[in-house]
Amino acid sequence: MLHMWCFRWWILPFIFEQLNIHYARAAWPLPNMSSIQLLGLFADAANTSEHTEFSVHPCAMFKAALVLSRQYNMKIDGEFIGWEAAQTGGNAIGALRSTCQAVVTANVVGIVGPAYSREASIIAAFAHSDNIPAISYAATEPDLSDRNTYPNFYRTVTSDAAVTLPVVKLFTRYNWTSCVIIYQNDEFGSGGMEVISNAFSENNLIISKLVVFDIATQHIRGDLKDILSTTSTRIIIVWADDYHTSLILQIALNVDVLGPYFTWILSSRVSFNSFNQTMYNKLIGMLILEPIIGSVVNAPFNTTLLNAAYQIWEQYEPETFPGSTKVNYYA
Repeated sequence: MLHMWCFRWWILPFIFEQLNIHYARAAWPLPNMSSIQLLGLFADAANTSEHTEFSVHPCAMFKAALVLSRQYNMKIDGEFIGWEAAQTGGNAIGALRSTCQAVVTANVVGIVGPAYSREASIIAAFAHSDNIPAISYAATEPDLSDRNTYPNFYRTVTSDAAVTLPVVKLFTRYNWTSCVIIYQNDEFGSGGMEVISNAFSENNLIISKLVVFDIATQHIRGDLKDILSTTSTRIIIVWADDYHTSLILQIALNVDVLGPYFTWILSSRVSFNSFNQTMYNKLIGMLILEPIIGSVVNAPFNTTLLNAAYQIWEQYEPETFPGSTKVNYYA
């Protein structure tokens, strides 16, 4: 049984966590015991052979949910639901390749994933053409909510359009009137930049400059120090995923435009061990805008199914189970 998580945007102090998750062999039940399967698409960390919790945790919960479905005797056309899990590399071609390979070898009745908006737009279109549902657990690009374009696409996390209200309230609370937005040039970054720009325009707030982080070259277009030194605002909003946010912050550290000179607001949580320890003091005072699960704000959810899924995960893959309080929110 799938449970729709209630995600809400919340403004939190920037908290760094060290991730030290390595690949480990797990002994899950055979996924291909049924001809009817769900395909799970999960993202590896960019440019690294190591698996992060953003990849490991959702994949484990995906498998746990399907094992749980057997315990509840859930069937399609008289058969239990099997699965195939694939790593996409975090890019659209990887996601499409894995999807095509799966649908030609099995009766895929649905897709869970992919994680990133740049992948989801392609997979959502594919799902529509094949008339199967695709349900992403992390893609937040606003255009994916267009039911005419993506009638078979669903998600368990809210659109980035939901973040505009807390951002506007934050600026109003502290009497901030302008900012610089740094965004990655893909569906996620451009979509977030667009909805924030529209919200600012409607509330008489100013975006002094838009700065592009090119995910192909992995560099900011232009000189960041010159860009920020020629603006009157000291508020910087970064709309990028965790990997690219860490690269942006490293560039900012190199040219010394972080604290205490500027206040940075991030859309993604970044690991503290991404940076040299001598620079930690300059990373103090950041804010992060992140989606949280409903239980954090006392919204109702099915504890019976959730705890059962955790128990299954711990049974079959104990080496990656972090404890129920440390499971990645997207999982």
